Amino acid sequence: MNMLLVTNNPMVHSRYQNEVNIELLETDLHGVMIHTRNLVHKGHKLLTHPLSGSVKPNETIYKSILLSGVPESTDMQSVNIIEESIQTAQKFPHKHISEQHFHDMQTVDLTLIQSALYKG
Repeated sequence: MNMLLVTNNPMVHSRYQNEVNIELLETDLHGVMIHTRNLVHKGHKLLTHPLSGSVKPNETIYKSILLSGVPESTDMQSVNIIEESIQTAQKFPHKHISEQHFHDMQTVDLTLIQSALYKG
């Protein structure tokens, strides 16, 4: 299946850059979601939930989201999911995250996306 992986996680990019079409963004979690929303509106379908895992949006700065690689007609379920996910993420108060935790957050995000890429 042709897939597109949108991420701001350098560990995910390093691991999958030769296997999957990746867009590595230099932004925060909110920026990844906004970029993903724009792709969904162009016809890409969400293959993973933007708020997957049990990590609250204010407890990490890294996010990887898997989409269909080829845009088709707009998938309204994907539109609804990404829009609701953005609204949900905005409800969480911003926490300061120490750089000493960045590696751990990257690892958690990598593990979540690995399970999506290798399921089935």
